[in-house]
Amino acid sequence: MQRTEQRNGASTTVDGQELSQDELLKMLSNQRRRFAIHYLKQDGRTELTVTELAEQVAGWENDKEIKDLTQKERKRVRSALRQFHLPKMADSDLIKYDTTQGTVSLTEATRNANFYVDSLTGREIPWGLYYMGFSAVSAVCLVGIWVELYPLSLLSPRVYGVFFVTALAVSSLGHFYDNYYRMRLGARDKPLEVDE
Repeated sequence: MQRTEQRNGASTTVDGQELSQDELLKMLSNQRRRFAIHYLKQDGRTELTVTELAEQVAGWENDKEIKDLTQKERKRVRSALRQFHLPKMADSDLIKYDTTQGTVSLTEATRNANFYVDSLTGREIPWGLYYMGFSAVSAVCLVGIWVELYPLSLLSPRVYGVFFVTALAVSSLGHFYDNYYRMRLGARDKPLEVDE
């Protein structure tokens, strides 16, 4: 299951043009476009050639180092980016694409926006399900303390309160870290989908 969203509200203004969340989701629904934005958002990336961008995207797509890519793999991605994805992203003002120079860069609005991609494998528990379980355990413990059920009655309500507030704080910090440093496009060396 995959969820992609832009966390700056239901719409965003890019160079005077307002893009709805649906338009942003449509742009980011394609893996190549997500990979391109991810690579462009990484620290120090201001302007790249289409070839540089295509090689990195092809490397991630094929799970290979750039030096190990075949000419066919490079060309397939470069052609798709040039002919379809980059013009489409430029039309939406997510990127600046200079066809004569063969260069690509992010617009100011895209550079400042945070895009999150949540990709769940079979081994991961979604945060919503985690919090539902946490709430259920908290409720069971609270009822157990209230009816003085053994062994829950051995500790005071204050100890349970401190434990659950601490556990919630630690969970919230973990969730923040997961969102900001794992799921945000450009935050890691490789896109989240590559590590699956």
